[in-house]
Amino acid sequence: MKFLKIALLLLLTQSLFAEKVEITSTSMEAEDEKKEVHFIGDAKIHKGKDWLYADRVIVYFGENNDTEMYEAIGTVTFEFKKEDQHFKGSADKVKYHIVKSLYVLTGNAVIDDLANKSHVNGDEIMLDMTTGNVKVQGDKKKPVKFIFEMENKE
Repeated sequence: MKFLKIALLLLLTQSLFAEKVEITSTSMEAEDEKKEVHFIGDAKIHKGKDWLYADRVIVYFGENNDTEMYEAIGTVTFEFKKEDQHFKGSADKVKYHIVKSLYVLTGNAVIDDLANKSHVNGDEIMLDMTTGNVKVQGDKKKPVKFIFEMENKE
């Protein structure tokens, strides 16, 4: 219970200095020793114009009770926007590493880059929101697929 109080206080304090993050679900469990908070059932994360929906979300905290990572599991869909970047997609699991601003999508991963009008899918996709770089991994049975639009220059 002590960890939960510290985690909630930290989330409130961070919201004063950073963009507000709101997580809702049908139930929540805090694990003090593991420094984790589990949001179970119809989990939704909203931060500014960004959103992510999943069956379950786990928030991991570091030694100083700072938020280190979010992990969304099960039927994950999302939309992320940053300046001139705009991504929508889905995956079986999404991890967001906060300090690196890095999303790692695994299992049936799909990203639509709405700003650049392109689509990519693979087994694993790493999306760096700082640089906009995307790294995609596939395999022989399910190769990486990239679809984009070309302008006709006539």
